[in-house]
Amino acid sequence: MRLPRILPALVVSLLLSTFSFAQSPSAPLRVAIYGLEHGHIAGFLHQFPKQHEVELVGIVEADKALANRYQHDFNLDPGLFYTTLDEVVAAKHPQALLVYTSVGDHRKVIELAAQHNLSVMVEKPLTISLDDALAIRRAARAHNIQVLVNYETTWYSSNKAVYDLINEGKLGDIRKVVVHDGHEGPKEIGVQPEFLKWLTDPAQNGAGALYDFGCYGADLMTWWMHGQAPISVTAVAQTDKPAIYPHVDDDATIILQYPGAQAVLMPSWNWTFARKDSEIYGNKGYAITVGLTKLRLRYVGEKQESEITAPPLAPPQDSSLHYLAAVLNGTLKPDGDLTSLDTNMIVMQILDAARESVRTGRTIKLKPLPTN
Repeated sequence: MRLPRILPALVVSLLLSTFSFAQSPSAPLRVAIYGLEHGHIAGFLHQFPKQHEVELVGIVEADKALANRYQHDFNLDPGLFYTTLDEVVAAKHPQALLVYTSVGDHRKVIELAAQHNLSVMVEKPLTISLDDALAIRRAARAHNIQVLVNYETTWYSSNKAVYDLINEGKLGDIRKVVVHDGHEGPKEIGVQPEFLKWLTDPAQNGAGALYDFGCYGADLMTWWMHGQAPISVTAVAQTDKPAIYPHVDDDATIILQYPGAQAVLMPSWNWTFARKDSEIYGNKGYAITVGLTKLRLRYVGEKQESEITAPPLAPPQDSSLHYLAAVLNGTLKPDGDLTSLDTNMIVMQILDAARESVRTGRTIKLKPLPTN
């Protein structure tokens, strides 16, 4: 039987079409922003024009004056703005939500997003209490969504270099880690008024510098310790500038005890200048991070230290938007890394215990996290 002449032509056409589809880039991840009261959003909005994996399709902000200010300052399309999540979901069908509310509102927004089966990335820390963190985890499991936490220090190649040195055994057994995080103070550096308002409200921020900057060291230490929680947490906090921060601490020290190791986290709104650096001491050597890319190293037997530049981070683990797109398209699993929910459950254990230690003046022994 002879095939009609049209059939081979149709087969060729289908093959070419399939090849073209396979070669074409995938559609960008559609994301919406919820809230504009977190000051980090100002720097974040600049990322969207520079990459193609993620498309901003909507912004939820009930405060009209705040929405108008961002629309004007960033020359944003008025059609991006909505007052409720229901509205933006119905109109734009986002696949993920970027949350820029107060930390105190994270649980509420994540539970709302879960009802729409939207995965979420929030600004650090995850939330303001361990109880809220457990509720967030329940919502994530019930609706099979990703909940991710964005830290500036996740994208420092110097921190990844420390992780690699630990894994390669070059530092030996970790004995002591000291982490310095903070700046001169949110008011002193001129953060936006809506940002300052909730940062200095313990009901919306969890504490002051203790939470705002203590979370960075807790996140890094949990990662460097491969997900191991400390045995105990001891913390002190004080307010050195009560005229500016009457309701929250502006300086704190948190001591984490592990079997054979100790970490000292030093979050503060009283540093002379902004800093995010760490000292990691093992029984074979030490590594001290210097900014985003540099490390100072010294190993057993060496008479002086050396300085190196860390290798650049490789995509998609080089920025929050690349990372988010990779997780949601299934090419990257966030298990145990700096951004993952499991790591940040331990971070919340640490912060919650640190706040309780400050309140009671006692060392807080950590219990295993509930499984449900």
